[in-house]
Amino acid sequence: MGEMIEFAGDGHVDRGYLAVPSSGSGPGVVVIQEWWGLVGHIKDLCDRFARAGFTALAPDLYHGTSTTEPDEAEKEMMNLDIADAARDLFAAVRHLLDSPQASGRSVGVVGFCMGGGLALNIASQEPEIAACVAYYGVGPAREVIDFSAMRAAVLGHWGERDHSYDRSTVEDLQTRLRGAGVSVESFWYDADHAFFNDDRPEVYNADAAQLSWDRTLAFLGEHLRG
Repeated sequence: MGEMIEFAGDGHVDRGYLAVPSSGSGPGVVVIQEWWGLVGHIKDLCDRFARAGFTALAPDLYHGTSTTEPDEAEKEMMNLDIADAARDLFAAVRHLLDSPQASGRSVGVVGFCMGGGLALNIASQEPEIAACVAYYGVGPAREVIDFSAMRAAVLGHWGERDHSYDRSTVEDLQTRLRGAGVSVESFWYDADHAFFNDDRPEVYNADAAQLSWDRTLAFLGEHLRG
């Protein structure tokens, strides 16, 4: 359904996967990868967003590299410079804002795992992001992000059995966001980390994935279609 495209980055050309609804345009959403890279699961999510009426772009933050091996994924994530990733994400946001295929004057960001933290980071810096969805990802938002200029509403999806953070970490994040005047909704699921990833049957939870997806579409529809 979608296709790989090139778009203008910060002094270079970025690549990403773009999916457009059958109508030809829809509210823009930047989809941010897990630590595996721009893999089939993320491309499939862009296609799902397009079928739901959104124009979805997933930038390739690893610039051609992807993996299915946890050790390699961790290495790629550790080597990813947050500032460089932010520049790539800014470029993706700008591409959607400038594209006739993305309607409206604002966009949303949806990130998974590593991408959840990056979504919070980019939304804290880009006032034209109106909606931010973080799936089980805290990342740099754990302590170093300044949310004082953030304009996006936030929706968080968290797993009760996820060992990459604890409830107090998420509650502290929510307190900091609300203290900055950010609207926050959070939902907890009886599920593991990466419960949304249907390419990983060992952790995928179909009920939690569907419920979180429905909530995500409703949230994006509320904040991007108005």
